[in-house]
Amino acid sequence: MRFKKLDLNLLVALEALLTERNVTRAGERLALSQSATSNALARLRQYFNDELLVSVRGKLELTPRAEVLHEAVRDLLLRIDTTVAVEPEFDPRASDREFTLFVSDYSMEVLIPRVLALAARCGSRIRLRLKQQAAHPYRSLEHGEADFLIIPGIFCSPDHPQQKLFADHFVSVVWKDSPLAVGELTLERYLAASHVDMQPSDDELPVLEHWFTAEHRMRRRVAVSSHNFVAIPHMVVGSDLIGTVHSRLAQMVMPAIPVVVRPVPLPMMEFEQTLQWHKYRSRDPGLIWLRSLLVEAASELATPMASPIP
Repeated sequence: MRFKKLDLNLLVALEALLTERNVTRAGERLALSQSATSNALARLRQYFNDELLVSVRGKLELTPRAEVLHEAVRDLLLRIDTTVAVEPEFDPRASDREFTLFVSDYSMEVLIPRVLALAARCGSRIRLRLKQQAAHPYRSLEHGEADFLIIPGIFCSPDHPQQKLFADHFVSVVWKDSPLAVGELTLERYLAASHVDMQPSDDELPVLEHWFTAEHRMRRRVAVSSHNFVAIPHMVVGSDLIGTVHSRLAQMVMPAIPVVVRPVPLPMMEFEQTLQWHKYRSRDPGLIWLRSLLVEAASELATPMASPIP
């Protein structure tokens, strides 16, 4: 099909080429040979009278025209996908549709098992693809790479719908035989101790240490940096380290490992876990069903440990 002399099939090739910035990888996405992909690029260059991709220090970069086209074409293809390709009805017992969720290790531990149990209970045949979060997670929605984000509310984009799933707060965990397990964990003892901190692989994401500095003008001595929260309680065992983790996570590990939970001795931000999806997909029957399942699973979470800090 053509529109103003442009073969609309080339728009799919254009989006792949501008995203991958590599002819070979774009061809793999399109299931085309390298020569066929190169031919598509040549036709696109001729139609737009622009190079679109130019070599800069051995890598292909977008021209200014391509930068403008990239978002517009991606948006157009996503609109088509959400209005034409989506089935009008959804039956989880008959569908083997795969849903992609960007989710943290924390939510993988406390929420996703409940989602899977609910899905099994209703005889669902759907498949879940759980992917690690990255910086600027809302871009994954806009690029069509994720059906849902499960992220702290502060990271949500104002451009897309969102729904609060549940709230949690932070507590400290220490080894049961550590001196820090005896007596009150005062602010002085807390700041004098060595800490295990969660530092994502992408340094652009804010972490607790940044929050301590910004909100309280104080710094902790971080002796160990981990790329996830789930491992932190295990790493304090056998040492005098302090880990600061979510209350629900601490509740889950306490029966299995020798740790003691202490309140963080200063006011801490509430952790609000939020579900977000693309505005064009609000009427997708499959996403509506899965959204209801996620909300139901979140409502089943046990009440977290009460925080003694006002």
